[in-house]
Amino acid sequence: MTSASDILMKTAIPALTQLHSGKVRDIYELPGDRLLLVATDRASAFDVVLPTGIPRKGEVLTRLSAYWFERTRAVVPNAFVAVIDAANAREFGVEDPAYFGRSMVLRRADVLKVEAVVRGYITGSGWSEYQKTGQVCGNPLPEGLVKSQQLLEPIFTPTSKAEPPEHDAPMTYEQVEALVGSETANAVKLRSLALYRYGASVAAERGILIADTKFEFGVLDGEVTLIDEVLTPDSSRFWPADTYRPGQDQPSFDKQPLRDWLDGLDWNKQTPGPDLPTDIVTETSERYIEAYRRITGSPLPSA
Repeated sequence: MTSASDILMKTAIPALTQLHSGKVRDIYELPGDRLLLVATDRASAFDVVLPTGIPRKGEVLTRLSAYWFERTRAVVPNAFVAVIDAANAREFGVEDPAYFGRSMVLRRADVLKVEAVVRGYITGSGWSEYQKTGQVCGNPLPEGLVKSQQLLEPIFTPTSKAEPPEHDAPMTYEQVEALVGSETANAVKLRSLALYRYGASVAAERGILIADTKFEFGVLDGEVTLIDEVLTPDSSRFWPADTYRPGQDQPSFDKQPLRDWLDGLDWNKQTPGPDLPTDIVTETSERYIEAYRRITGSPLPSA
């Protein structure tokens, strides 16, 4: 059983300089061209970081990203170097075991200001846009689709990469070309679609449908390179295949219990967020851990 003391909400690594603290990840500078990304157990909803952490969430995000990085690097270049563990921690200036299994080393890339979103099913903001316009991010779609329906082919539906308090906004492919150039835009689109198709195929064999996902890319050694996280419950909608029913909302292996509970509160969705009850924390943690087990075929290892 994970205790409250095992939940990592804030990071401090004396030997390293912290460059950025996001909703979930803290980034530290390493010598040379490398960065350390620490996935905390922080959870956010409605752009608010909540005061209660989700046990082992950071480990799931890091280890599952590493799983995909290793399996896709022959097709799409990525910046992944290693997950921090007891064997390599000292090499990277990390001595505290609290960071093992939840921290990974990446090569530093020039980040592209585009969120590369791919949708295989029509849901979320894509469903809302389709209802209003019949398309998503400039992609025309057939009439008569129902909520959560699988699309004939996955579509590339990018968004801007905004800094808080601003929100990401939908982009057309032409806007991506104008922002990063046609050659880079084409590489981002093709590599995003290839990653999604591969990931969706692997996950489907394990009983999970990947409804949609987002990737981040940078330029490294002149190549459009995958960075950050890959096909995790934070960056993707994972639906259990055995309960999938088009035309309705789907259960998912992510923070859905947390969002559902918050939706039932009289809360203005502003900071500070409410403390989460124990049963919601436990259920959310179990969904993350189960997603890891199903996709990799192995239980989440200890750090």
